[in-house]
Amino acid sequence: MKIQRAILSVTDKIGLVEFARELAALKVELVSTGGTAKLLRDSGIAVKDISELTGFPEILGGRVKTLHPKVHGGILHMRDNPDHCATVSEHGIPAIDMVVVNLYAFEQTAAQSGVNFEELIENIDIGGPSMIRSAAKNFQHVAVVTSPTDYASIAQEMKKSGGQLSSETRWRLAQKAFATTAAYDSAIASTLERISPESMQPAKDFPQTLRVILQKVFDLRYGENPHQRAAMYSDGSGKGIAGGRQLQGKELSYNNIVDMQAAWDLAQEFSASACAIIKHTNPCGMATGTNLVTAYKKALEADPVSAFGGVIGVNRPVDKETADEICKLFVEVIVAPSFNEDARQCFAAKKNLRLVEIAPKEMKCVLKHISGGVLLQDPNVIPQKKKCGRCCSPGKFAST
Repeated sequence: MKIQRAILSVTDKIGLVEFARELAALKVELVSTGGTAKLLRDSGIAVKDISELTGFPEILGGRVKTLHPKVHGGILHMRDNPDHCATVSEHGIPAIDMVVVNLYAFEQTAAQSGVNFEELIENIDIGGPSMIRSAAKNFQHVAVVTSPTDYASIAQEMKKSGGQLSSETRWRLAQKAFATTAAYDSAIASTLERISPESMQPAKDFPQTLRVILQKVFDLRYGENPHQRAAMYSDGSGKGIAGGRQLQGKELSYNNIVDMQAAWDLAQEFSASACAIIKHTNPCGMATGTNLVTAYKKALEADPVSAFGGVIGVNRPVDKETADEICKLFVEVIVAPSFNEDARQCFAAKKNLRLVEIAPKEMKCVLKHISGGVLLQDPNVIPQKKKCGRCCSPGKFAST
């Protein structure tokens, strides 16, 4: 099946211009909407507006763009069905052979602090899921592309085959497409179930149906032990440990990530500059200070022997003074809100050291697996100003 016409309408525009150029070079006619069309046109790529295809303008502030028979008829008609072909010919509906769509960033919007209800609702995509499902349903004749990670392989296959995609590729893409819309709808349902339109505050009751839909970030070499398989999944918010940005260092392991979460969580409990040093999920030291370097030195004093080869979590950007001190110790990972340029230059000499920037993510609930089900509870989010005196045993923690 040769791709002759494609519709492109994306929120995540990473890699789109390059992919569109590849399609245009293969003589694929490009049709697009709104901001996507503007980006392509500004990049010197010929593109037809969706209104030219449908003969109808975008209306309702962009709420209605692609919900039109000339779009869905072009996608859904079966090319080997004479009745379908006669119908689209009668109504002047051109075939759409590829749908390149990703959805409004609902999860990222929902994760923002202070987002209002109207903004949340406007980030519920309607036309995008409709086109994705139409194309996926008709995968025998139409290719549906929902992720920028597939652009390169699709372009390569089309160049090798004279603009065609195999049935195996179209089926793989359709499977991914249905998983994408299922996860999207689940995220919307779960979010709206937890809030009220008036206050945007979390509902008092736990959800009657617990939906856990996550996207794989990457496979890990192995799990807690070498004989165990493992992978990391994300809620799509781009925040928290799963959304962290690794700046340098070796590949993260399962145990690294577990310790990163423990170190990050512990440091975030304090309003003052705080540093936590974790090894095998056990705190070697925890301290606050008037600045980050003071907090680090005090945390290290708690148990400098066990800290060797540990994971450090802090609640402030890492500066050069703190980096100079940390560089004196062998550590596996440092997680922080950010690292300034001087700190990064200091750490650059330690090529295996993993630096990970984390955008804070408020935990709405804590889930624990049990056989046959899960337990769900509120997070323990009582901020600490100093050691509590009940659970912090002498010699294990330091504080101001």
